[in-house]
Amino acid sequence: QVQLVESGGGLAQPGGSLRLSCAASGFTFSSYAMSWARQAPGKGLERVSGIDSDGSGTYYADPVKGRFIISRDNAKNTLFLQMNSLKPEDSALYYCVLERGGVMERGQGTQVTVSS
Repeated sequence: QVQLVESGGGLAQPGGSLRLSCAASGFTFSSYAMSWARQAPGKGLERVSGIDSDGSGTYYADPVKGRFIISRDNAKNTLFLQMNSLKPEDSALYYCVLERGGVMERGQGTQVTVSS
């Protein structure tokens, strides 16, 4: 069965950086596009970044464009999100997301809090 385990969240100051990781198992990781999404309290799930199965193409939502970098290591079945120049509005629960066959699967999330 699919397992997605996020890590790397925490408390960061405005302008700081964090690197999120997602360890994937239970499926052929290298065959699927992957995404990061986030959900702040009282708000809906927002897709912030995506990457093609081989890493050749990426997507960034406007609020994070130029600050976040998505990458993947298919040999290690791991997805990453490098978050730079963090802002308080980036505070949210961040999820690693797999979409296949019309079904979205995600992990338990890792909390990111940006505050001075």
